[in-house]
Amino acid sequence: MARRKFLWQLIRRYPRQAAWTMIMGFSGALFNGVSTALIVPVVLRFLGQEMVLSGGPPILRKLFSPFEGLPLAYQPIAMAVAVVGTIALKNLATYLSALAVGILQRSLAADLRMNAIQLLLDVNLSYFARTRVGDINNRLGNEIGRVSATVANLLQLVATVVSILVMVGLLLLLSWQLTVVATVLFAGVVWINQLYVNQSRQLGKDVSQTSKDYSVALLEILGGMRLVRSAAMEAREFDRMLRLTKAREAAEFKSQANSIAIAPVTEVVSVVMLMAIVGISRWLFADQLSALSTVLLTYLTLLFRLLPLVAQLNRLRGQLANTAASVDVVEDFLRSSNKTFLANGSTPFTGLHQDIRFENLSFAYEGSSELTLQDITLTLPRGTTLALVGSSGAGKSTLVELVPRFADPTAGRILIDGQDLRSFDVRSLRRSLGIVSQETFLFNDTIRNNIAYPMPTATDEEVIAAAKLANAMEFIERMPRGLETTIGDRGVMLSGGQRQRLAIARALLQNPPVLILDEATSALDTVSERLVQEAIETLSRDRTVIAIAHRLSTVQRAHQIAVLDKGRVVEVGNHAELLAKGGAYAKLYTMQFGNARVQQPMATASETFNRTSYEIRTRLNITVGSLQLLVDDLVDSNEERQELLRESYRSAIRMLSTMELFEDALQVQRSFYSDSGGGGMDRYETFAQISYQVRSRLSEIIGALRLILDDLTDDPEEDERILNDTYAAALEILNILESLEATGNQA
Repeated sequence: MARRKFLWQLIRRYPRQAAWTMIMGFSGALFNGVSTALIVPVVLRFLGQEMVLSGGPPILRKLFSPFEGLPLAYQPIAMAVAVVGTIALKNLATYLSALAVGILQRSLAADLRMNAIQLLLDVNLSYFARTRVGDINNRLGNEIGRVSATVANLLQLVATVVSILVMVGLLLLLSWQLTVVATVLFAGVVWINQLYVNQSRQLGKDVSQTSKDYSVALLEILGGMRLVRSAAMEAREFDRMLRLTKAREAAEFKSQANSIAIAPVTEVVSVVMLMAIVGISRWLFADQLSALSTVLLTYLTLLFRLLPLVAQLNRLRGQLANTAASVDVVEDFLRSSNKTFLANGSTPFTGLHQDIRFENLSFAYEGSSELTLQDITLTLPRGTTLALVGSSGAGKSTLVELVPRFADPTAGRILIDGQDLRSFDVRSLRRSLGIVSQETFLFNDTIRNNIAYPMPTATDEEVIAAAKLANAMEFIERMPRGLETTIGDRGVMLSGGQRQRLAIARALLQNPPVLILDEATSALDTVSERLVQEAIETLSRDRTVIAIAHRLSTVQRAHQIAVLDKGRVVEVGNHAELLAKGGAYAKLYTMQFGNARVQQPMATASETFNRTSYEIRTRLNITVGSLQLLVDDLVDSNEERQELLRESYRSAIRMLSTMELFEDALQVQRSFYSDSGGGGMDRYETFAQISYQVRSRLSEIIGALRLILDDLTDDPEEDERILNDTYAAALEILNILESLEATGNQA
């Protein structure tokens, strides 16, 4: 019943085409019947035989009445013209009917696909979590195409039924006795064809299923091509696709063979039936056979013209049965009642003014009774950063997905400036959020269009400014066509760090008041992380930030850190407070963020420093040598000068990162040492103070080199002064490290 209702709704969308198809179908049937009824008498008249219509059915006398007033010599010509004219009109009506059906089929397929795309853009994201992309692609392509063909076939079937009824009406008017006999015999034809129709319905389900399996597998292979290659599974995947291809071809062949068989079987049975009618008519009208020869020939001709219509009817019934499964699939696909949609609020979101609050928030995924988040209560003041840390599966990503309303809480609520998040217009809310994630999505388009995606009207100047702030222009300028370079599917031509910098540039262009960083710097090398981190710091300035932290720099700069474990917040505080507390964060920090220095908290501060000092002094000696070459003007070319500046800059960034790791290791060691009741805390204070001096000098060096590299100085004399200061700062760091190492060796 649901299937019939769905098809009726689809037909009602196009009343003109449907009505036109019916009118043309009826007209074509009428002209077909009239031309067929005229053919036999016209042929007999041309052959010089007399037409015996006395005692015949009134319908024939009425058809020939217009010709009775004409001279006998002109009657055959006039009747022939009438036959040709009615046949031409019949074919014109058939052409117009087919044209209307074709227009309806194409329009319906396009409309259904647009309806489906609109539904996919509006439906809750949980739908995509439980529905495979290949399945969606198959429904958008194959299944909707089969449904539009079903509607076209349904209209053609109705038109065919109308044609059959017109022909049967003419047959009844010619001889009701023979028509009763023909109807009984036709029941056998219907029964035989019903067997094929039933089989066609099952074969249609097989075609739909094998087509879906093929599409899903193909998209999985294309999406996971790197994994297939890295695991050397090309042969296995080829065999899998070969099996699915053969299964789909076999299902389609069986379905096609079944459909093709309907027509010849119908024709053979119909011819047998026709011969039976000839024999029965000879027996019924044996006494007046010569008198009714014209009527009998006309009847048999009409009946013979009816046979293709019956075959067409059976073929259409088979096709409708074959595509019935697709109708059910698409009806379920387009139905809104079985899907979850977010209720849109009415209040435009104009920006964050006070804070974001999570109040007793709990969340469970659709269809699951297990809570992913439980009783989350947090407050994030405007302009501050909240870092979320925790083991995998703790609920960090789920929590940040609730802020842009990718899902709504199961219990509790999120408040922005005291107003429930659900009361805001969701589009204006999302335009005010910048989201940068590890899995940055980029379109197979130009760099410019990817950056300007949230703001298509942005000028080139605005795009370039955002790219510079995101440290992206450095690699964009090396691209073959700069901003107009096409970067491939999902940005395959770019590295992970480059993709993330484009995502940051996109967020900078959007200028959002609230920023969500979902594991934004994980899986990057040190240099890429520093460039991305610099861009994130620029992006985060004067904004409210929620960050899923997987790197040291993120947690160190956060105003508050929330530690999640099994969907609950177990600790809240800043970096120093939580380390000093020695609880869940300190343990997680030791495992997740620490290197060998952090993972051995009982190692002495002296041992930790000695390793750090050696690493930094090794790099610093090379940097000092490069800076001395620049200060003494011993560089041959500007290209060599720029390369030395870049190497010095990158080396300083690495040293700063190493120093930050040392400070964190020192803090963890101090926390464990304090908890164990040990004394000698002055030693840690000494290390911390001198470490701070080293880190400050390194930051000055990085800033100075960045000024020169970005050509932000006024003249060469200023460049020379900055280089001298940088060289002096590097020498000072060496002296500080020697002093610190001496202190460490005394410990």
